[in-house]
Amino acid sequence: MDPTTTTIHREGDTPLADNPLFLPRPGDPRLTRRRFLGRSGLALGGFALAPALLAACGDGDTSAATPTPTPGTGACGPSGAAQAADGKLKFANWPLYIDDETVDLFATSSGLDFTYTEEINDNISYFAKIQPELNSGKVIDADVIAPTFWMAARLIDLCWVEPLPLDQIPNAANLVPDLQKPSWDPTGAYSLPWQSGVAGIAYNIAKTGRELKSMDDLLDPAFKGRIGMLTEMRDTVGLWMMYTGKTLANATFDDAAEAFEIIEKAANDGQIRAFTGNDYQDDLIDGNFWANVAWSGDVAQLALDNPDLRFVVPESGSTLWSDVMVIPRNCRHIDEAAQWMNYVYDPVNAARIAAYVGYMPPVQGVRDELRKSDDPAIAALADSDLMFPTTLSNTQSWGPLSDEQEALFDERFAEIQGL
Repeated sequence: MDPTTTTIHREGDTPLADNPLFLPRPGDPRLTRRRFLGRSGLALGGFALAPALLAACGDGDTSAATPTPTPGTGACGPSGAAQAADGKLKFANWPLYIDDETVDLFATSSGLDFTYTEEINDNISYFAKIQPELNSGKVIDADVIAPTFWMAARLIDLCWVEPLPLDQIPNAANLVPDLQKPSWDPTGAYSLPWQSGVAGIAYNIAKTGRELKSMDDLLDPAFKGRIGMLTEMRDTVGLWMMYTGKTLANATFDDAAEAFEIIEKAANDGQIRAFTGNDYQDDLIDGNFWANVAWSGDVAQLALDNPDLRFVVPESGSTLWSDVMVIPRNCRHIDEAAQWMNYVYDPVNAARIAAYVGYMPPVQGVRDELRKSDDPAIAALADSDLMFPTTLSNTQSWGPLSDEQEALFDERFAEIQGL
C-alpha cells in the first residue's frame, strides 16, 4: 500500500504498555467508515535494528548535537533545538489509523498547517527509511510519530525523543490508569499511547469454508499458498512462540527456536504466500490471503464491508501491544505537537477516533461518549469486548530484548523471509 498524505492548510484551501487496547487499519474502507461516522453524531464533537534509532524532527536539514543517554534510563533533558514559528505540524502514523473528520477538525480548530501521513507500514521498514538522516544527526520531517511500544522504549533509552511538555497537555489526565507510566517509560515523561490491540488470526470464511480457532489452522494443507504472516517479528514469532508454550515477557532467542522452525517450514513448503506489513489488508480483501496473522482493529473495519471476514484470538493466546506517540529529538514544533496530543485526549475526540479504528481507546470517558451516539452501530461499540475487553488473560506482551538478542531474532526472521 502506497503511503498517502493528508495536508490541511489553515486558510482558504480545500480540506482534503505494558497493558494496551485494540487497534485498526483497512484496505480502503476509509470512505465507507467516513460515511459511517457521519451518521454517528461524533463527527462534530468538542535488518537488525541499529543501536542508534531515531533523531529529531521538523523542517529542513538542520543538524543538532545529541546528548549521550544514561544506558537504560533515557534520562535526557530537552534538546533545546530552535523552535519554528511557521504554524506547521506533521504526524507520521500507520495506515488508516484515524478518521478524516478528526484530522479536518483539528486543523480548523488549531489554525495549524497540519500534515497527517500514513507512512509506517512496519517498525523496521520505517526505521530503515529515516535511518540515514538519524545517523547523520539531521532532523526528520515528522514532529510526532507513533511507533510500537518496544521501538519507543529503544528510542527513549537512546535519548532520541524529546520530553513531553505535559504542562501543555492537561487532557493527559484522561489517560486510562493501566496505561500510565509503563515499565519502559516509568515516569511517563516521553510517551503517550495512541491505540492498543492484539495480533491474532484474520480469515475469510467464504474461502476457508469453516471457522478457524488455532494456529494449527494456518498450517492446513487446504490453505496452501493462501496464508499470510506479518513482517512484524514480535507478532508473527510471538504467536508461534505462545503456540509452543513459551512466555514472551522474558523470552530468549533459544525460546524461539521451535517457533522459527515452524515458520520456516511453512515458508519453504509454500504454505505462506507472503510476509507483509500493514498492507496485508489488500491481500485479504482481494482473496490472495484466505487467512493471515493480523491486527484486531483492522479486521473490525474490513468486516463492515465484507461480513465474511472474521478475527479470532488463537486458543494459545495473542500478543498484546500499544502504539505510542513520541516527539523525535530536536523537534522544531513541540508546542504544536502538544496541541495535537491534548486534542486527541479529549474524550469526544478520542471516541470519534475509536469508532473509526476499532481498537481499545486509551482515554477514559470514551465508552460514555459512544453510548451517546444516535447511531445504534456506534452506540453498540461501547459493549465491544474487543475495544473494552473484560479480561486480557489470554494475551502476552513482549519484555525487553537486549541488542544482542534483538539482532539474533531479526536476523533469523529476515533469513526465513529471504531478505
